[in-house]
Amino acid sequence: MSRKVWIETVLVVAIVTGLYIYLPTGSVGAETAVVIPAAAVDNPKAAGPLQTAVLAGGCFWGVQAVYQHVQGVREVLSGYSGGSKSTAEYETVSTGATGHAESVQIRFDPKEVSYGEILRIYFSVVHNPTELNRQGPDVGSQYRSNIFYSDETQKKIATAYIDQLDKAKVFGQKIVTRVDPLKAFYPAEDYHQDFLVKNPKQPYIVKFDIPKVQNFKTTFPALYRGEPVLVKKSS
Repeated sequence: MSRKVWIETVLVVAIVTGLYIYLPTGSVGAETAVVIPAAAVDNPKAAGPLQTAVLAGGCFWGVQAVYQHVQGVREVLSGYSGGSKSTAEYETVSTGATGHAESVQIRFDPKEVSYGEILRIYFSVVHNPTELNRQGPDVGSQYRSNIFYSDETQKKIATAYIDQLDKAKVFGQKIVTRVDPLKAFYPAEDYHQDFLVKNPKQPYIVKFDIPKVQNFKTTFPALYRGEPVLVKKSS
């Protein structure tokens, strides 16, 4: 079942039964954060130009929402990576036949947060890296776990971290996250940007994404910022 189908099903049930749907934040559909060690291989924090990370971990609404609360992050865009420009459009990507994954582009200050810390959040609270071509109710290669590296240093950190976590048997199952070179990132449609902030009571957001932000705040309090960095403010 895709995100779109899940939302439509919830709405149909509500209409047919005449029920008012109330999903209390944090109590329904909450994912349990996995406490994991820091990356043994990482860049030291140092002043320099903004760096970019591109990650895919299921529905980009929740992934964007988490990283918008990370200290040192300056911009987070939802979008598509892995396919061509001609197919970088939501309905087309949703077919699962484009090669694209719903992704986020994160621009961050390397003095405040490291690439390894970005990945630690990714593996711990953003998604389940042991699920192949799906996350929660969302099924298809467009929801795969995928790190898109922009240089050899990012590739080295990502592959070493996956090996470290697998050897430690942190998740109980083997990590299936792909590590691929970044060829291009295509921003998603405007209505997908800042989606959680603009739609905090939307059923899917309440059930699957708000708990991720709450888990991030609890698990990484030193990296959490209360005010999210929004696309409309950073662009």
